[in-house]
Amino acid sequence: MSWDIIENFLSNMVFGVLLFTTIIYWINLFFFKWGSKLALVGRIGSVTANITLFFILGLRWVIAGYFPLSNLYESLLFLTWTLLLVYLYIEFKTNNKLIGSILIPVALLINGFANLTLPIEMQKASPLVPALQSNWLMLHVSMMMFSYGTLIVGSLLSILFLVIAKGKQIDFTNLDKANTSYLNTLLAYYEEKSTKISHQFTDLGKLKLLSTIDNWSYRIIGLGFPFLTIGIIAGGVWANEAWGSYWSWDPKETWALITWIVFAAYLHSRLTKGWAGTKTAFLGSLGFFVIWICYLGVNFLGKGLHSYGWLS
Repeated sequence: MSWDIIENFLSNMVFGVLLFTTIIYWINLFFFKWGSKLALVGRIGSVTANITLFFILGLRWVIAGYFPLSNLYESLLFLTWTLLLVYLYIEFKTNNKLIGSILIPVALLINGFANLTLPIEMQKASPLVPALQSNWLMLHVSMMMFSYGTLIVGSLLSILFLVIAKGKQIDFTNLDKANTSYLNTLLAYYEEKSTKISHQFTDLGKLKLLSTIDNWSYRIIGLGFPFLTIGIIAGGVWANEAWGSYWSWDPKETWALITWIVFAAYLHSRLTKGWAGTKTAFLGSLGFFVIWICYLGVNFLGKGLHSYGWLS
C-alpha cells in the first residue's frame, strides 16, 4: 500500500469524523438531556480528527523531507489542526458545548475545501521552489498559520458574542477586576444595577455565558497576536535574504499589516481603554473577515510574491 493511498484514506477519515462531530454538537443544542453523553462523543471525535491530522502532517514531513507548509493544501490542513487544538483547549477549560457547535463546522468547511475542492495536483507534495528553500520557512509560515488559527477562533467567539447579544449593548467596561472572581464581580455589578439589567439583559445565565465568551475571545486573540507579530518579522527577514528587501508592499504583506492593525486596535482598546463586551466584539468580528482576505483573498484576487497557493 502506497503512502498516497494511506494519506488519502486518513484525509477522508478526518472529513468523515468532523462531519459526524458537527452533527453531534448540533444535536446537542436541541437535546440537552443527552448533553453529557453527546458532548463526550463530540470531544472524542475532535481529538481523533486532531491526532489524525497531526499524523498526516508528520507523514508528509518525513516523506517530502521538509516542513509541510509549502502549498495551499498543506497550510489548510495545518490551519484545521490549529483550530481543533485551540478549540479542545477551550472546551477542556470551560466545558462549554456551544463553542464546539460553532468552531467544529468551520474546521469541517476548511478540511472539506482542502480535500474536495482543490485539484489532486495541488494536494501532492512537490519539490520546494528556490525561494522556499530556506530555514526561515518553518519559522515564518508556522507562526503565520498559528496566528491565523488562533485569531480565527478568537474572532469567531466575538461573532458568537454579537449573535447571542442580539443587538443589545452589553458593556463590561470598567468593572472592578481586582477581585479574585471576574465573573462574580460582573454579576454583582449588574445585580446592583437592576434597572440596567431590565433594559439591557434580563437573563443572568446568558450574561454569564457572554462574559465567558468575551473573556476567552480576548485571551485567544491575545495569544494569536504575538504569533502574527513574530511571523511578520520573520517574513521580513526572510524577504531580505531572498529578495534583498524587508518590505515590498506585496498584496499579502499589505493585508498582513492590515490584520495586525485590526487586532492591535482590539488589544489596545481592551488594555488601555478598558473596553469589553459589544464594543470590542465588533472589532474582533471585523478581524475574522480581514484574516480570510489576507490568507485566501489575495490568492484569488491577484498574484504577488506570495503566490504559491494561487488557484488558476
